[in-house]
Amino acid sequence: MAADEHTVAANGPEPAANGPAAAVHAEGIVKRYGPTVALDGARLTVRPGEAHALVGRNGAGKSTLVSVLTGMARPDAGHVTFGGAPAPGWGDTAAWQRKAACVHQKPMTVPELTVAENLYLGRFQGGHTIRWRALRERARELLAGYGVEVDPATRIKELGVEQRQFVEIARALSFGARLIILDEPTARLDAAGIDRLFGKLRELRDRGVAFLFISHHLQEVHELCDTVTVFRDARHVLTAPVPGLTKDALVAAMTGEEAGPAGRPRTAARPPGEPVLRIQQLADTGHFAPLDLTVRAGEVVGLAGATASGATEIGRTLAGLRAPDGGRITVRGRPVRTGSVPHALAAGIGYVPEDRHREGLVPGRSVAENATLTVAGRLGPRGTVLPSRTRAFARKMIAALDIKATGPGQPVSGLSGGNQQKVVIARALAREPAVLVAVRPTNGVDVKSKDALLGVVREVADGGSGAVIVSDELDDLRICDRVLAVFHGRVTAEFAAGWRDHELVAAMEGVPAGEGAAPGPSGTARDREPKALDTHGTEGTAP
Repeated sequence: MAADEHTVAANGPEPAANGPAAAVHAEGIVKRYGPTVALDGARLTVRPGEAHALVGRNGAGKSTLVSVLTGMARPDAGHVTFGGAPAPGWGDTAAWQRKAACVHQKPMTVPELTVAENLYLGRFQGGHTIRWRALRERARELLAGYGVEVDPATRIKELGVEQRQFVEIARALSFGARLIILDEPTARLDAAGIDRLFGKLRELRDRGVAFLFISHHLQEVHELCDTVTVFRDARHVLTAPVPGLTKDALVAAMTGEEAGPAGRPRTAARPPGEPVLRIQQLADTGHFAPLDLTVRAGEVVGLAGATASGATEIGRTLAGLRAPDGGRITVRGRPVRTGSVPHALAAGIGYVPEDRHREGLVPGRSVAENATLTVAGRLGPRGTVLPSRTRAFARKMIAALDIKATGPGQPVSGLSGGNQQKVVIARALAREPAVLVAVRPTNGVDVKSKDALLGVVREVADGGSGAVIVSDELDDLRICDRVLAVFHGRVTAEFAAGWRDHELVAAMEGVPAGEGAAPGPSGTARDREPKALDTHGTEGTAP
């Protein structure tokens, strides 16, 4: 049965006519941001005492739905009920807090304040003296009521990630909310912390608290959740009980593609040459395990992983933006001083950051100034920058990358998103790097610009350099000669060109590798200690 047929057949139950009303029911939710449809008739039902997973690829609409369910975004159409009653009025923050709360991946607590102060932040009435001893005692009773063993006088910054999450959950429940949304709650926890978190969630679930569990790790969905809902392309496509739902069926719903034989491999422009980048036992505790990787001239290698997989941190470490705990990086046999952006540039590493607005561009400056930031020292004698040379260099880059601009002097802020990204790539290529590292290079650009940007990366490799694309966007990875799946900080599988969407997504989500993937180290999702997978490429195929 095709994925879409499976989807239609298992759209899930409507709220029961008998029994308790749903903790939350959203129906026909539409949300647009300009021409972008973020939700298209989406729906979701979570029942009291249920652990309900919400999964989907990036851009599926999960975050937008969370914004609607917590009163942060007003839907253009549709309705939401809590316990059978209509959702609070738009802008009534206190009423929304009593209905639903979200524990985000990034802590929302104030690090310098104590646990007690964070628990009651925003609830102090003006003109009243705060009795600190009484406040701490109330906080102690509140935490004890939910089984959280934390000293109320401790500053939040002194707590571990797991304890901070427990404090945030207790704060949410203290408002009266019976629906807690957990957004990637295990992303920064080790195995023991995940087990304790799941134990606490099961206790609260037994007391009637409902959870909406958002995760990229499908093994965790099977371990914790009763029901799963899948969104794809802004639409609801599946709701089903987790027991009995295979991981293959779940991945098929997420991708719209059933498991099957690999497609036809892409023919490389020419066989890969000598190594241009070698990584040996590169590691950053808490982010990625010791990694060995070789990228050859003429080769594009993909690092495919979800947001918290560690793949982005690997890319930033290669660019010198992060200092690893250990390991070596060499470019064309030359050692690179880790943790140093200037040394990485000098060694021949070009870098395209994920966020062009925050890390890639100087908005108030011209196209020419932005494109030549990495070669400013070469544009005049004794470190001076000659405007004529800057403009001439920029004109060459504008022509080479087909940047649509009125000229080198146009402010970069006046360009389209795709052309801004080309300027970022121009800056990375200005020094003619031996290897280009690009993190989500097509983030926030239109389809036509995506093709052009990826074509540039492919041309860099075909010209004799190497390239590494770090992304969870499948279209970004299709130009790669091989793709390494990164899950919980370790490379778990490697795919030659011609991989199927289903195979790669399954590996990125932590589902054990199937046919067509080179299996990584043995272990389940509970076996969280990352181990290295040797990934020295030979002739562009999986070893």
